[in-house]
Amino acid sequence: MPLGYSAAQIRAAEKPLLDAGVPLMTRAAAGLAEVLRTLLAGSGRGRPILVLVGSGDNGGDALYASATLAGDGADVMLVPAGSRVHEAAWATAIAAGATEATPDAALALAADAAILVDGILGTGASADPALRGTARGLVLGLLPLLGHDASPLVVAVDLPSGTDPDDGSVPDSAVLPADVTVTFGAWKAGLLLEPARSLAGRVILIDIGLQPQLAGVEPVLRIAD
Repeated sequence: MPLGYSAAQIRAAEKPLLDAGVPLMTRAAAGLAEVLRTLLAGSGRGRPILVLVGSGDNGGDALYASATLAGDGADVMLVPAGSRVHEAAWATAIAAGATEATPDAALALAADAAILVDGILGTGASADPALRGTARGLVLGLLPLLGHDASPLVVAVDLPSGTDPDDGSVPDSAVLPADVTVTFGAWKAGLLLEPARSLAGRVILIDIGLQPQLAGVEPVLRIAD
């Protein structure tokens, strides 16, 4: 039976681990990288990975995973989608061989990409609409390119950007429908509820060590198998 937790419950479970110096982002990125590596092997190694990088920890997860793949020899292109980036993670990805692409170039690059990684927003998003400015323009421009035989696989980091992590609502049309969502620690309740559930595709849960912290926490949602 999948158990769905709220964003606040997840953050509360993470806090003592982060305070103790547990490298949760490193764990999340390693799990994401492994999923991407598997997907890339099945979708054509000669095609690049295009990573949409948000300003927060979601973008950091995507960047550290990008560093791993670039170190493997994959062609990884990073597209800044926010007002800033996680500087340490960005530097690590660039040092490993990833390259920067401008948002203006992203549409042309996406047509040749094997995988499009949505690392724009995570569970901290609350605005309506969640995506604004460069990020919103990128997503709206990419949407018409998806859903075709030659389209890149879309992999969402933690949850599709623009979906609500608690109730699954999608207040704005600027959301990339994912083929795969790689979520961390525990299921976010929103991933179990429509319309976000249909936008998340296949959900893969990566264990980053939150279960002991969540053991006594009542989930906000239980879905029968």
